[in-house]
Amino acid sequence: QELALKSLGNEGLFLFSSLDTNKDLYLSPEEFKPIAEKLTGVAPVSESEEEETPDPDGETLSIVAKFQPLVMETMTKSKDGFLGISHVALSGLRNWTAPAVPMSVLLARQFKAFLPPKNNLDLGDPWWIIPSELNIFTGYLSNNRFYPPPPKGKEVLIHRLLSMFHPRPFVKTRFAPQGAVACIQASSSFYYTIAFRIHAEFQLNEPPNFPFWFSPGQFTGYIVLSKDSSHVRDFRLFVPNNRSLNVDMEWLYGASESSNMEVDIGYLPQMELESTGPSIPTVIHDENGNVLDSRDPSGEPIQFVFEEITWQQEIPWQEAAHRLEVAMYPFKKISYLPFTEAFERAQAEKKLVHSILLWGALDDHMVTVTSAKPPVPLPVPGSGRTLRETVLESSPILALLNESFISSWSLVKELEELQSNRENEFYSKLAELHLEKYNFPVEMIICLPNGTVIHHINANYFLDITSMKPEDVESSIFSFSSNFEDPSTATYLQFLKEGLQRAKPYLQP
Repeated sequence: QELALKSLGNEGLFLFSSLDTNKDLYLSPEEFKPIAEKLTGVAPVSESEEEETPDPDGETLSIVAKFQPLVMETMTKSKDGFLGISHVALSGLRNWTAPAVPMSVLLARQFKAFLPPKNNLDLGDPWWIIPSELNIFTGYLSNNRFYPPPPKGKEVLIHRLLSMFHPRPFVKTRFAPQGAVACIQASSSFYYTIAFRIHAEFQLNEPPNFPFWFSPGQFTGYIVLSKDSSHVRDFRLFVPNNRSLNVDMEWLYGASESSNMEVDIGYLPQMELESTGPSIPTVIHDENGNVLDSRDPSGEPIQFVFEEITWQQEIPWQEAAHRLEVAMYPFKKISYLPFTEAFERAQAEKKLVHSILLWGALDDHMVTVTSAKPPVPLPVPGSGRTLRETVLESSPILALLNESFISSWSLVKELEELQSNRENEFYSKLAELHLEKYNFPVEMIICLPNGTVIHHINANYFLDITSMKPEDVESSIFSFSSNFEDPSTATYLQFLKEGLQRAKPYLQP
């Protein structure tokens, strides 16, 4: 490691280490693949899975799409009546008022894409249906695209399902974390319940208009299917609507990567796929193999009776969803509690609150931009995204946060609502103390259990100083460690330790 440090320097070794997944100080072709693809711009064609010939006698599953359009009033730009934004730019959004395909019938066996790998997995152990191919070093995919690339392998089913909402779904998002991840939530002798999480986005415009990207925070859901995928008992896929904002939108003002763009967020009440019932045979045979009429003598469809599933092992939905979240976002290895709950826990455990206040979500596939005045030139470096993909998932930060802090993240909009709600004066005051320190787009805050802010730093300033050379940083408040650490981790550690130091007089027993 000393030789590597001497040869590459701190920043070079940090990049090398991020690629060296097995930590043997050698890069295999597979480990070097992200850089090769970034430099050449060409991704090798993966071996597509063997296509099975559809079984004409197999079961089919009917799926309905439910969709309520984005509430335009929840967009930030609605406050000034979308001043300066052309009607053409938002045409794709305004015209999307219903699902593209309200109902679809699919073969049950197509859902084998959700089955776990052949090796045995424990409940809750995640695997990738569609692996993420991007990270903080590989960058992102082009914004200047209208039509999705042809889906391959397991992407085919995900693409077809999402196409029920809109004809142009991208199953691989422009930004990390991409893909789809799943785990077993329950298991019986013949069935699984599989929980899944998908990051995907839609392109709402077509030429001659410029691109408009619509990126839900996530798709989640579950499927109950037989272990041989011949029968699907239940299926549901949806965008969670439990937070006040759940969609990111970005639209371009030109046809190149250097063009300006606008960024906004909003609320989508409903985006959901649901099976109408269990999958049913397309052809019915009697015990002698003869084909039977699918309708009874009165002309009514034959009603099927399905056996009840007895689950031998299962974990709660919340646990399965958390496992998937951690697979997508390693920084969630520690808990980020809801705002008010974090202060209650901090009071009980006599710890500080490490709080992140931001415009867009921290643990959904939404952008938090680093410019206060869009339109901004591409690329847009998301400060929330940068934080979660670097410092917040680094081992030293995770260890210190776990030991000494109760963590939380909140949307500015949610705290504004909490502040204006006078039913609980204490909660209202907590929100007020936070909002007093907030500057766009992200503010990292350390405070006492009573809400008193003892330290804070804006993400823009944090990213600026960590991109500078140590000798150029004038402030002594945030200094770089002399040990090998990337500047971001060293600076964030210093921020947290400074908060602990300032809190000592208040936390003495």
